[in-house]
Formats: sequence, structure tokens, C-alpha cells
Amino acid sequence: MKRYRKHDFPVEQVRRFLEPGPIVLVSTQHRGQRDVMTMGWYMVLEFSPSLLACCISRGNHSHALALRSRQCVINLPGAELVDSVVRIGNSSGAEIDKFEAFGLTTTPGSAVQAPLIDQCHSSFECRLHDDSQVRGYDLFIWEVVKAHVARVPKLPQTVHYRGDGRFMVSGPDISRRRLFKPEML
Repeated sequence: MKRYRKHDFPVEQVRRFLEPGPIVLVSTQHRGQRDVMTMGWYMVLEFSPSLLACCISRGNHSHALALRSRQCVINLPGAELVDSVVRIGNSSGAEIDKFEAFGLTTTPGSAVQAPLIDQCHSSFECRLHDDSQVRGYDLFIWEVVKAHVARVPKLPQTVHYRGDGRFMVSGPDISRRRLFKPEML
């Protein structure tokens, strides 16, 4: 087994190795206002109920919409949307309608008022499950109440932020299913 020789590394850059997963687009809507933001800081908390936590900085237009509506949709874009993902993240919904500016079409949610993004492979409608960490940490804990997933491709090529303006694209799928206990799948 290979061993690695390690060197000191700036702690403020460890996210380049630890980013949790694919970049998502979070759509929100409240009282006629809507927004979409790019997000990489989220995590799965529980399987049933399906709980996700994410950080939405109060400096983002989406923060107020998410907090007031207590709803959002977490949309999973494929690699073909990487340029739009970056542009959405570099603009403010307080200044422009990002859906219109970036050519995103939407479908109304069936369980929440926030829109699903048609160009994304998957969309997860969420309701705020716990807001106890919002005030101190801008950490929202969501319950996924409805999931919409395209049948093709079965596993989309997703983008993962590496920091410094660089992304990696999800690679080949490898299975180790045989090593898992059935209850751990």
C-alpha cells in the first residue's frame, strides 16, 4: 500500500480537499420574489426523515427568502451547466433575475412554492426542519419532502468545486456493494 509524504499546508485551504459533494443550485421564493444561488456547503444529516444542512450566508439575497418562506429547492446541475453555475454564484438576486439572466426555466414545486430548475438533473423540494442554528451560524436544516430525478442519465456528471476557480467533474462509477452489510447500503 502506498504511503504519502506530507507537508504543511494552509489550513484556510483544506476545503480544496474536503468539499462535501457536487455543487448545487438552491432556488427560493417568497411573496413574489425568487432567487437562485450556487452552493457547495451542505451535508446529509439523516436518511429518514431525509435531512440536509446547508450554510446560506445572510449576505446572500437567498437567505431572507429561505428564512421567510421556510422552503427551498435544492437542484443538482450537470457538468454542462458549470459556466452558468459560476455566473450565478458571482451575481446577486437583489440586482438581477438570475433565472432570466442565465436562461433557466422553471417548474412550480408540488410541495413547496420555490421553483424546480428544468435544466437540472434532480430537484429536491425542502421545508425548514430546524432553524435553531440560523441566527448564530446561517445553518439551515432542511427536510426533503419531495424528490424529482431524471431517469437518464442514471448518474449525471456533476461538478465539484476545488477552490481557486477550479472544478473537478465526477468520474467513473466504481462499486464495492459486495463489501457492505445490507443494512448499511
